[in-house]
Amino acid sequence: MELRHLRYFAAVAQHLNFTAAADDLGVSQPSLSQQIRDLEREIGVNLFARSSRRVTLTAAGEDFLRSARAILVQAADAVDRARTIGTGTAGILNIGMTSSVLVGPLGALIRAFEQRYQGVDVRIHEMAPGDQIAALKAHRTDLSFLRSPPDEPDLAGEVAWRERLCVALPAGHARAGDGSVPIDVFRTERLISLRLDSSRFADEIFRGCLALGFTPDISQQVREASSLISLVATGFGLAIIPEFVGRANHPGVVVLPIDPPFLSADVHAVHHRRKGPVVDKFLALIRAEAAGLAETFRRR
Repeated sequence: MELRHLRYFAAVAQHLNFTAAADDLGVSQPSLSQQIRDLEREIGVNLFARSSRRVTLTAAGEDFLRSARAILVQAADAVDRARTIGTGTAGILNIGMTSSVLVGPLGALIRAFEQRYQGVDVRIHEMAPGDQIAALKAHRTDLSFLRSPPDEPDLAGEVAWRERLCVALPAGHARAGDGSVPIDVFRTERLISLRLDSSRFADEIFRGCLALGFTPDISQQVREASSLISLVATGFGLAIIPEFVGRANHPGVVVLPIDPPFLSADVHAVHHRRKGPVVDKFLALIRAEAAGLAETFRRR
């Protein structure tokens, strides 16, 4: 039994006339009659009662019609769903990120994507950078946003938006009134850092200081960027943070740019090389709107 048998049967049941049903289907009447006979032979019962004057459904035919119509509707829905998923307008998009990335343009990008592609279910997964990479490689997530893209042969990425590094200081610090601070401030000041064993970004900052000829004095290591601000406010030291993390106002903290610029906090959209159409749609949105959203954040 094939779907065409069900379509032919449903058409005859609708018209109760083989000639009219054949015209509706665009097939010959003898061919349609043969297909219905083949269907009845396979099922083992008559679905239609035929006479020289009319065609009617048998009791078995009436019951079979309900199931046949439901199957045809499900098949049509499956085709539509496959088409929309294949074009990236439906499906599931699993995004890995850290909270420090979400405070920038990403939230607005996700909202814009959901409004544009309402058939896509966007799911956010907050996790450490190392866990994000593992999730991507295992295909548990489709897209990640990382400040330090991994060097993995099966992963690819591109800059989603540009972000500079800043220094967070206690409001009462001697340099809090300056327009900027040099990275050399950490030759004498204690640094509060993300954990070096779980953050490639923090490790890059540490190595950047070493390249400038000094070893930063790390007083505390934390997992979340939001914790850096709180520790700065309570006097544990200064912190190097991405500029958009510093947009969150804290009454006890002043955030200043590093001058001259030191490294960068650019955010990269990272994905598996064999990405699907939904990821392609999100990447297209990033290319079109992320830079403008980032500039809007800077002007606030």
